[in-house]
Amino acid sequence: MLLLALDTSTTAITVALHDGSTVLAEATTLDARGHAEHLAPGVQRVLAQAGAVPADVTDVAVGLGPGPFTGLRVGIVTGRTLALAVGARVHGVGSLDALAAQAVADGLVGGGALLVATDARRKEVYWAAYDVVPGRPGGVERRGEPAVGRAADLPDDVRSLPTVGRGPGLYPDALTHGLPLLDVSAGALASLVAARLGAGEVVDEQEALYLRRPDAVPSAARP
Repeated sequence: MLLLALDTSTTAITVALHDGSTVLAEATTLDARGHAEHLAPGVQRVLAQAGAVPADVTDVAVGLGPGPFTGLRVGIVTGRTLALAVGARVHGVGSLDALAAQAVADGLVGGGALLVATDARRKEVYWAAYDVVPGRPGGVERRGEPAVGRAADLPDDVRSLPTVGRGPGLYPDALTHGLPLLDVSAGALASLVAARLGAGEVVDEQEALYLRRPDAVPSAARP
C-alpha cells in the first residue's frame, strides 16, 4: 500500500504519504484561504520526499470535513481526480475523527472522552464528542453525527470535555479545556484510514460533510 492522504477542512492544507504501517512524508501549510494554491505543491513535496511518483499511489484518503465549502471541496475533488488518474482506491473519513484519533495518538488524552471543535466561521464551531476506546482503530468512537453551532450553545457536559481544534482559542469563555492540537494532520488521517482498513472495516464514504450551505451563492438563488 502507498496511501496519499489529503485534508483541507481547516486552516491546515495538509498532505501525507503512508505505507500501511507508518507515515513516510508529510507537508502542511497554514492558510485559511489558499487551499487551491497550496495543495498540489504539497502533493509534489511528499512524493519527492518519499522518492515516489503518482503512479505508485495505490490508495487516496480524503478528509470529508465538516469544513468551509470551498476549501473542503478543493481537497475532495483533488483526491478523487488523482485517484482516477492513477487507478487508486478512494477512502473518505471525517476530519474531526482524524483530529480525535491524533489527540489519542499524541497522548493528549489517556481515557474518558474528548471534544473536537474547529472553526466554522460565522461565530460558530464544527464539533463532535468522542469516547476514548482502546483497541478501536484510532482509539476513539464518535458520539453521533458532527454538528455546527455556537460554542456557548453546546451542552454543558460537552463543553467541559478536554477539547482539540481551534474552538478553545476562538471561544475561551465557552470552551475552557483546550489542548495543544489545532488542525487536522494528514499523517493522522492516513494512520486512521490504514488502521480501519487493517481491521477489515469498509472505508469508502466520499460525501462531504458541509452541514450548511456555501457562503457564496448566485444572487438568483438567495432567499
